Amino acid sequence: MPELTFAQAVNQALAEELRRDDTVFVIGEDVAEAGTPFKVLAGLVDEFGPERVLDSPISEPGITGLGVGAAVTGMRPVVDIMFGDFLTLVMDQLANQAAKTHYMSGGKLKVPLTLRTTMGATRRSAAQHSQSLHAWVAHVPGLKVVLPSTPADAKGLLKTAIRDDNPVVFIEDKMDYAVKGEVPDGEYTIPFGVADVKREGEDVTIVATSSMVRVALAAAEQLETEGISAEVIDPRTLVPLDRDALIASAEKTGRAIVVDEGHQSYGASAELAAVIAERAFYSLDAPVRRLGAMDVPVPFSPPLEDETVPTPETVAAAARQLCGRT
Repeated sequence: MPELTFAQAVNQALAEELRRDDTVFVIGEDVAEAGTPFKVLAGLVDEFGPERVLDSPISEPGITGLGVGAAVTGMRPVVDIMFGDFLTLVMDQLANQAAKTHYMSGGKLKVPLTLRTTMGATRRSAAQHSQSLHAWVAHVPGLKVVLPSTPADAKGLLKTAIRDDNPVVFIEDKMDYAVKGEVPDGEYTIPFGVADVKREGEDVTIVATSSMVRVALAAAEQLETEGISAEVIDPRTLVPLDRDALIASAEKTGRAIVVDEGHQSYGASAELAAVIAERAFYSLDAPVRRLGAMDVPVPFSPPLEDETVPTPETVAAAARQLCGRT
C-alpha cells in the first residue's frame, strides 16, 4: 500500500467521492484556490472546478445553512469549517436543523451533510483556535461524530461519512496532518461504530481518541520497557460508539484509562469511562481513570500549552499507578 500523510489521505478520499458522485461538492472558506490554510484540499479545484469546490464568504452560519439546504434537496455537501472552535457559530444549523430534520419530518427528509472541521492544541494558535469541542456535537441526537487518528482511517471513514444519509461531523486533529501511514488504494471504506485495536496488551486498556492515540501508543512503548503490557483502543467514532469493544478489552485487562484531548470536565472521556465502569465493573481491578485537557483556556505560551493536554509521560504514569507500579 502507498504511504500518504493524513492530509493526503483526506484529499484522496474527497477526490474519489467527487469523481464517483456528481451530487458531492465542497464548500468553505479558502477551500479552492488556497486549498484551506492547512493545504489539505490543494489541487481539488484544478480537477473539479469552482462549481464543485466553492470558496465561500466568511460566514460559517451561512456556509452550514447552505449545506443543510443542499443536503435536504438531494446533494451531498462537504462543508469545511476551518477551525473546530467555530462550531460556536454553526450550532443552530447543525444541532437544531441538520440533526432534527429527519425526525421532525417523520422520516420523509434526510440530511446527507458532512461537516469537516479541526481540533487540537499544541499548534501555538491560542485559546480561540486550539479547542477540542467534539463532546458538544456528540451530545446532540441525530449527529454522527467521527475522530480519525491515522491516514488510513481518515480516508476510509471520510468516504463512509460522505455516503451516509445522516449528518456527520468529521473532526481532524491539526497536528495529525503531517503524520504518515499506509493507505489502501481505490475503493476503501470503514463502517461507523467499529473500534480498532491499535496495539494488543494484557495489563491495562488505554482508550484514546484522535491524536491521543499516538500519545497512548508512545506511552505503551514506555510501559513495555517496564514489563507493563498496554492495549490501545481507538473508538474512531464517538457516535455511534463501539461499546462492546471497549468492554471486551477492559474485561480482559482489568484496568482502563481513557485519554481524550477535550476538556476533562463533562467531556467525551467521562462518557467512555462511564460505559466501561457500568458494564465491566465486576472485571475491573481498579477504578477507571480519565486523562483530558485541563479545564482552562488553551494558553498561547508554548510551555503552558504543552502542560494542558495529556502526554505519553502522564498516560504512562497513570498506567503505572493502576498497575501498582508506583
